[in-house]
Amino acid sequence: MKETLSNILYNALTEAKEKGELKIKDEPLIVLEIPKDETKGDIATTMAMAIASAEKRNPRDIAQIIIKHIKDEAGIIDKIDVAGPGFINFFLKDGYYHQLLKQIDKQGKDYGRIDIGKGEKVQVEFVSANPTGPLHVGHGRGAAVGDALANILKAAGYDVVKEYYINDAGRQVYILGESVRLRLDELHGKKVDFPDDYYKGEYVKEIAKDYIAKVEEKGILLGTFQEFACEAMLKDIKKDLKDFGIEFNRWFSENKELHDKGLALTAIHELEKKGFIFVEDGAKWFRTTQFGDDKDRVLIKADGQLTYFASDVAYHKEKAERGFSTIINVWGADHHGYEARVRAALKAFDYNDRNLKIIFIQLVKLLRGGVPVPMGKREGEFVTLRQVMDEVGSDAARFFFLMRRSDSHLDFDLELAKKQSSENPVYYVQYAHARLCSVERQAVERAVKIPVADSVDFGLLKLPEERNIMKQIALYPITIEGAARALEPHRITFYLQNLAGLLHNYYFHHRIITDDKALTDARLVLVKGVRQVIKNALDILGIKAPEKM
Repeated sequence: MKETLSNILYNALTEAKEKGELKIKDEPLIVLEIPKDETKGDIATTMAMAIASAEKRNPRDIAQIIIKHIKDEAGIIDKIDVAGPGFINFFLKDGYYHQLLKQIDKQGKDYGRIDIGKGEKVQVEFVSANPTGPLHVGHGRGAAVGDALANILKAAGYDVVKEYYINDAGRQVYILGESVRLRLDELHGKKVDFPDDYYKGEYVKEIAKDYIAKVEEKGILLGTFQEFACEAMLKDIKKDLKDFGIEFNRWFSENKELHDKGLALTAIHELEKKGFIFVEDGAKWFRTTQFGDDKDRVLIKADGQLTYFASDVAYHKEKAERGFSTIINVWGADHHGYEARVRAALKAFDYNDRNLKIIFIQLVKLLRGGVPVPMGKREGEFVTLRQVMDEVGSDAARFFFLMRRSDSHLDFDLELAKKQSSENPVYYVQYAHARLCSVERQAVERAVKIPVADSVDFGLLKLPEERNIMKQIALYPITIEGAARALEPHRITFYLQNLAGLLHNYYFHHRIITDDKALTDARLVLVKGVRQVIKNALDILGIKAPEKM
């Protein structure tokens, strides 16, 4: 069943636009959902209302135009209604859901994979924390969002590269090295005057101790304090990310890739040739205001030092030249001010900045039983990703980080994340998978063979709860598509919680293995399909699907 409701709707929109009945400029996001009132249909969409403002027309009129162009070549639609202010409600044929269960049985782990990306190259750059300290919980949220988003895009048919930009040049790295040097002097009994802007965390002392062990005691020849400290921090960051289930395709070094190869200066010279550079007070400025920025930006200071923005310009130019159809940056909320200047750089190099997508990650507030967790009282301390992983586990951490829109503030309750009860959303979802694995084991113990879907009479699945479950698993590929188009991984956690809720309710009220063999066969294939969908979705999020709990 290659034809889905979202495909049918996109095709209808395209035809309406080609015939001049709609004037849509940008392809809208199509959101499909299950109506709360079952009499309103199986699946509904608000797309007519979403485009009504741009079209300057009544959404009900737009809905009628869309319906007129719908072509149901697969014969999956029984009836279409327009309701309320412009909802388009679909009533689907039972055969659609029965074919769906057969499809899941055949496709297994590939169910939900679609091809809207058609192999286009996409880069997702995320975390990219300065290697001047351990990853904190904010980095953890960015890591979970970036990795899940990359997985979603892969499932949607894109060729995805996951990249970490290492800020291993500039003043912050110099300060890290000097912080280690001063702590080293302290360890040798010297009295030091520690500047206020130096790094004071306990990790700096650990790097200094490691320096003594490797360089002074073993005589290993190493580079500068900056190089040693940066490499030590980067090693810890890589370990934390690996334990968090994240592997990058590329680690891009600012120092080695941009400065040593002269790419930053090359980019500035190219801007000079284009007439976008001017000199003032001995510094070289980039006329970013010509491309929508609120003020011009310095690229080379009066003392000849390159600014951080000079590296950003060169890096984004290099990204664009690698041929990505879309460049996605996952940034902390404190980087909002950087968006306009980076877009200005891409425009100056004649690249379409609309191909740059920026996702901002809002702050995480840690709670313990609803009470805010105080940060460390000692200077330089903060709650690290490692501490959160050690306390609640990487699965719970990833799920909680993905439970809200990335641009919304997140309350993360550590005690809730550890609970083994339905109150804990990740436990609730994982237990649904484990519960269905248990059902399959019970079937084997009772010598009940789990049938192949093609041999089952799905007409026996007549309960409202069964139809609701089938509706929900039918939404999975649509959810992947919506998450990929909107760049919103949280849609998968919402979806999983809804599906798990339907499954647990069904399990509590109805026996799966009954005295009726035909009914048992149908129900076993149904719950096997649910188990597969839960596992597929958890895999997308980078979370384990346990068989026992």
